[in-house]
Amino acid sequence: MSEQRRSGRQARTAERSRKGGGLGRPYITRNIPTYDILGEENLRRIEAAADRILAETGIEFRDDPVALDHWRRAGAKVDGLLVKFEPGLLRDILQTAPAEFTQHARNPAHSVRIGGKNVVFAPAYGSPFVMDLDRGRRFGTLEDFRNFIRLAQASPNFHHSGGTICEPTDVPVNKRHLDMVMAHIELSDRPFMGSVTAEERSEDSIEMCRILFGQQFVDENCVILGNVNVNSPLVWDGTMTKSLRAYARSNQAAVIVPFILGGAMGPVTNAGAIAQSLAETMAGCALTQLERPGAPVIFGNFLSSMSLRSGSPTFGTPEPAIGSMVIGQLARRLKLPLRCSGNFTTSKLPDAQAMTEGTMSMLAAIHCGANFILHSAGFLDGLLSMSYEKFMLDDDLCGALHSYLDGVVIDDNQLAVDAFAEVGPGNHFFGCSHTMANYETAFWDSGLADNEPFEKWEAAGSTDAATRANRAWKKRLAEYEAPALDEGLREGLADFVARRKEGMADAWY
Repeated sequence: MSEQRRSGRQARTAERSRKGGGLGRPYITRNIPTYDILGEENLRRIEAAADRILAETGIEFRDDPVALDHWRRAGAKVDGLLVKFEPGLLRDILQTAPAEFTQHARNPAHSVRIGGKNVVFAPAYGSPFVMDLDRGRRFGTLEDFRNFIRLAQASPNFHHSGGTICEPTDVPVNKRHLDMVMAHIELSDRPFMGSVTAEERSEDSIEMCRILFGQQFVDENCVILGNVNVNSPLVWDGTMTKSLRAYARSNQAAVIVPFILGGAMGPVTNAGAIAQSLAETMAGCALTQLERPGAPVIFGNFLSSMSLRSGSPTFGTPEPAIGSMVIGQLARRLKLPLRCSGNFTTSKLPDAQAMTEGTMSMLAAIHCGANFILHSAGFLDGLLSMSYEKFMLDDDLCGALHSYLDGVVIDDNQLAVDAFAEVGPGNHFFGCSHTMANYETAFWDSGLADNEPFEKWEAAGSTDAATRANRAWKKRLAEYEAPALDEGLREGLADFVARRKEGMADAWY
């Protein structure tokens, strides 16, 4: 890339950032409407189906007596581990949950607003493996984890550092959460997520935030998210509900997410899976409010399909994508912030399948009204692998989506009537004054696409997108600079991590 082209892209980025558009924003405020596909009658039918599931079948809450006590006091019917809910009970409880909230970053300029018309992009989450074109597929390490934080921090296309971007399998299971939270704090100044794999690990994550932000600030403001999953179908296990409650009682946001694999953890029909998802998610969201009324919470969803011939999961398919539209409508009726869909694929390589499936599911997130889009970049191999090259390709797509979500601005400059008078019939606009005044900010400019003539592309080595992405992530890591962090805070956090690690023997499962 020439210096002239690079400086032009940087100028456009800087100009759009000053105007509150384009890249480099702390988050996106959507300027296009959501895509609502169901009318009132059908939405009510889905809600009625969810109410029947909750009232007639119920949900089990395992290994968490405190959660069962919460439900008894709230008026639910508790029989052993099984809890049943009368229609309307959960909606009444959810009235204390905020429709929007701010998650604060250690750099206040990067704090994000979650809910309403706001959209936040965060990297993919939870893969045990990583892969790249040079070394292939392998178990993730702490250095891989740190690399992905660096790649996200150095990009103007993301707004959030994410959470468990990949599992650092070279660190003991009971200690890796400390290293992961420390990496997010040291290598990024954006908001981040903490651990949820045990109540004490959730509490460690929150305690590190108290060191970073101050105890009173954390008690009064959201500074960390915890992504908790329902054990579908219709089971909340104690590991998740205890972590959920740990975040809520500290006034931090739990992201409540059922993972419904159609035909396995839920019905094969879209409407049935949506009703199940609504029931499971409302119960988790309501439990946060019983723990601490007014605590922020995010209504999450992860619909997926499977190959009924082989039993293998499939991601990026059309049925879950269109189902996300309905989830968006249901979340808005509950007045809750939404995490839904993301950049999903079952492809094993950063190839055409990966980008086709990823784009379908990512556009579903955009159009359904998702506020917090986890899995925005890097997701490959059915979420089993985090790909360096896919991360960069998805990063580029996220950049394009900034412009897409800005919609079409209508003003005198955009209508360009005077330019027609200057150019006249039959002439081109390339050198007219309107073009010269707008060329730096008129179009989004891809960092990875090759738009050169065929002969020039061929002469430069005929590289494909994955090869260009391979070069791009290496260059970005080489040029990465960590954001400044107060040395006193760094030392206090390092001391906490060291003391916690010394207090427990290594556990690898």
